[in-house]
Amino acid sequence: MTLIHILIFSLLVSALVLTASQRWRRWSLFIISLVSVYWLQPAVSLRQFSFWFPTASIGLTVIAWLVTRHREKGLSREDLAALLFTALLPLLISLSRFLPEGWQLTASRPPSIYLVVIVGSILVILGFAGEWLEKWSRLMSVLLAVIVIGVFIVLKIETLSVWASSLLRGVTGQSRNLAASTDLYWLGFSYIALRLLHVLRDYQSGRLPAVSFLDFLTFVLFFPAITAGPIDRVEKFASKMQNAVAPTASEYFSGAKRIVLGIFQKFVLADGLAIIALNSTNAVLTRSVPWLWVLVFAFSLRLYFDFSGYTDVAVGIGLISGIQLPENFDRPYLKTNIGIFWNSWHMTLANWFRAYVFNPLTRALRKGRLKIKPALIILIGQLVTMTLIGLWHGVTWNFALWGIWHAVGLFIHNRWAVFLNARRDRIPSAFYTSKAMRALSLILTFNFVALGWVWFALPSVQMSWEILMRMFGGYR
Repeated sequence: MTLIHILIFSLLVSALVLTASQRWRRWSLFIISLVSVYWLQPAVSLRQFSFWFPTASIGLTVIAWLVTRHREKGLSREDLAALLFTALLPLLISLSRFLPEGWQLTASRPPSIYLVVIVGSILVILGFAGEWLEKWSRLMSVLLAVIVIGVFIVLKIETLSVWASSLLRGVTGQSRNLAASTDLYWLGFSYIALRLLHVLRDYQSGRLPAVSFLDFLTFVLFFPAITAGPIDRVEKFASKMQNAVAPTASEYFSGAKRIVLGIFQKFVLADGLAIIALNSTNAVLTRSVPWLWVLVFAFSLRLYFDFSGYTDVAVGIGLISGIQLPENFDRPYLKTNIGIFWNSWHMTLANWFRAYVFNPLTRALRKGRLKIKPALIILIGQLVTMTLIGLWHGVTWNFALWGIWHAVGLFIHNRWAVFLNARRDRIPSAFYTSKAMRALSLILTFNFVALGWVWFALPSVQMSWEILMRMFGGYR
């Protein structure tokens, strides 16, 4: 999301607050979210896929709602109206192909109207296939989850991305020799996937409440949060949509302040630090050990200001629209152990993996036939969870090692906490409360996290290892 996007969204939402009733505010947020999926999608080399990627995001979301909805209530008039608008939107976007160059909402010229009519017709047919979907809804929820995970894997593994790009280039009549992983830049799919998987898993376990079509699509595609989170829960978001009221003057200015603060963090601090932050070029050119540490610390701060700044923008736009999005960061670099760090860094992502990976896995291991020691269960759970969090960012060895790095740190901290708790009556309370101990804990935690970013920032295991060794005086 660029500065122009942020400013236009802020102005749109401000006008909405001043003019719309609660009902029309919900509809406006729904419409803006759907349209923004097309507007925010960057141009890609695959012909017309700056149209098809957003359309696929909407289509997957529609199918997820149709599969998981509570059918005993039937389709309401609002559901039918929202479904009809959603089916017609790709057609309206496609009609912009007849406008002068530069007037299209998409980054490239939309495709033929006939193809779009076919897609819209499929959505409408699915909307009225209630009985059939009800009969097979459980199986379809599993199938849809497999499709979402499969698409995610293809997008994240470079070899598969190139293969998929080559295949799609053949379909669109483009040269297969120019296929590249960057051809498959699908706006926000990493976050869309997690939201859809959350809904599908809760449906399978019987925990999913009834959610209207309008609120469901807005939840998955909410424009401030589509590109970089935060990740809300569908029942909480739907409740906020249903009960949203116009913000007070205090709430509005609080949201505006968050937007300004986010812009400053993202476009001033983060972009400024990017010049001296660790990357493959700076790593090769830097010979001084102290400067290597500067690069790593700069990258740590740059990453924080980038993500935290975007969260401030998203939360701020949400506030002025009457929707309170969850917080994602809580001064993580000022925490005194790695466990608290992960309770304050990208909190909604960590909570998602805790709820859908760590907790079910450790619970299954505890109840399994094998008698596994509690410490080993914790280690397995942390290794699997953190490795998956790493691979969520990209399926590479470096991201996997970054996840393992944090898993090992979390396990060591867990064992240290158990060790201290068992001896609490023999250890002076000053050991826990002294400023010196707090300062030492903070420094150790920050440096552990900062060193872990070396795996995150660099493209290969060999380069990351060499940089880590050089930082401690090795590999001249």
